[in-house]
Amino acid sequence: MQLAQVLYTQGFGTRRVCAGLVAAGAVRIGGQVVDDPAHEVATDGLVVEVDGVAWPYHAQALVLLHKPAGFECSQKPRHHPSVMSLLPPPLRQRGVQPVGRLDEDTTGLLLFSDDGKLIHRLTSPKHHVPKVYQVTAKHPVTDAQLAQLLAGVVLEDDPQPVRALAAERTGELTLDLTLAEGKYHQVKRMLAAVGNRCEALHRSRFGALAIPADLPVGRWCWVDAATAATAFSGAAGAPAARG
Repeated sequence: MQLAQVLYTQGFGTRRVCAGLVAAGAVRIGGQVVDDPAHEVATDGLVVEVDGVAWPYHAQALVLLHKPAGFECSQKPRHHPSVMSLLPPPLRQRGVQPVGRLDEDTTGLLLFSDDGKLIHRLTSPKHHVPKVYQVTAKHPVTDAQLAQLLAGVVLEDDPQPVRALAAERTGELTLDLTLAEGKYHQVKRMLAAVGNRCEALHRSRFGALAIPADLPVGRWCWVDAATAATAFSGAAGAPAARG
């Protein structure tokens, strides 16, 4: 693939802008400046350096954000900044979208991709991709409440009961809740349905994918294809590759 085309596919601007970056000497490969926009490069394992920043080539992007509170999962936020503002311009330019949504006050693992088929697979209830939420409740969590969550509860606007795949008390006021669906405010509404209230919510896992231990709040990292294939097939996932 021509180098200018590589930059274009990675979100560094229009074709003209990308050709200009190369011609201006802003792009290095293997530490060497390449100033010919038509220079042919192999994309397998390619890392380009643009204005001093290393950027690995990904035909389709999948990244993990350690979402902080106070950000909306929307391109057009109404009351808080968009989570998109936490990603670098090339990812926004190439059109990554949140894989599902987290409320503005919910923290934790949020994925982004520009692969429409993957987004559908990970968000469709037909595929039952489990997500684990760490919940802090207002009132003590009882055995009866855990049993109700596992058996299924009926939400106000949906006659079909929804149930947790797993519900484990981790403290007097805390529990881990595993869901395969992604209904609007589902965790909060399920807690309310059993007579409790969600005070804080953090998503810790998506499939077998977890937030890397060294990824700070508000930062993102790449998830490579091999890791994604493992994490979403039910097997234990390897750590994501830092971006």
